[in-house]
Amino acid sequence: MASSSQADAVTDLLREALADPGTAWSLGSFGAIAEFMRDPDEAVSGLPDDRLGMATERGAIALSPGPDLRPVAYETSVASGWNHAVALCLPEAACAMNRRGVVTELGPDREAARERDRDAVLFDLGLDLLAVDACVRTSDPESIACLRSGIGRPLFDHANPIGRHLVAMSPHRVFLAKVGRIEVYAPIPGPGGTSPEGPHTHVLPKLLRSGRTHAATTPIPAGWVPCAALHPAHPYKDMLGQRIAFDAARYEAFQVLLDRWGDPDLLALKQGGEHSPDSRISSRHVHGARRVAEVQARFLRGEVVEADPEADEDEAVADHG
Repeated sequence: MASSSQADAVTDLLREALADPGTAWSLGSFGAIAEFMRDPDEAVSGLPDDRLGMATERGAIALSPGPDLRPVAYETSVASGWNHAVALCLPEAACAMNRRGVVTELGPDREAARERDRDAVLFDLGLDLLAVDACVRTSDPESIACLRSGIGRPLFDHANPIGRHLVAMSPHRVFLAKVGRIEVYAPIPGPGGTSPEGPHTHVLPKLLRSGRTHAATTPIPAGWVPCAALHPAHPYKDMLGQRIAFDAARYEAFQVLLDRWGDPDLLALKQGGEHSPDSRISSRHVHGARRVAEVQARFLRGEVVEADPEADEDEAVADHG
């Protein structure tokens, strides 16, 4: 269990990140994730309770950091550069949610981020994930009837009527973990559609079948499970993954987080240290740290580094599900 000073430092980290509109958030597992972000000038309302977070007309985030919460800052190599994040981790023994394997009605969502949503009905989609319950919520009678018709079946069962109506219904998506929740109110994009510019969700059956809690490229310490993450402003791309001019201040800001919350052994490797053959750090993560250091050095020298946006997007999705 963390000391009081450590817990205070974690709370300060979360408060500062929530106050920064340049920081995006995610909550979920490998293959099922909800993301929250906001525009700098977007109207924001506080929560009606003591949780950390906020709500907009597009989504909400509500966090309840406990004493076991451990931030892990990391960088991962992608096709033409790197991604970065601060994972919010819990001990494997303390992270488990309900692990329902079939669609289940949970009743009114009394912990909704907005009071006006607290009478709406919450349904667990039954994805059987370790650290997150992926749910939907609605107050529409027809949508409630459709969701109830699929109770007791797996979501992806061909006989379940929910799947073919989910896009048209576009209920609120509510992803729950021990660390808190993210709610998404924007419509679900149809076949061939793209995620909206703002809060959205991804549920990718192919990745779900792996049973992983996170991508193999993500250096999470053994015995810990990432339940959520904060994604500070990136030095060379915006929230939508589009390329921007390299911003050294953003780079330096994340290095401060990496120094405070990153793995010290990986940091040493990134700075040119040697890798012991019997080290607990995998060769994959060693290679990743060195690759990130090399490409960052090129950016800092002002060299032109060509980007492959499609490759970066593919690897970004794999990076956090």
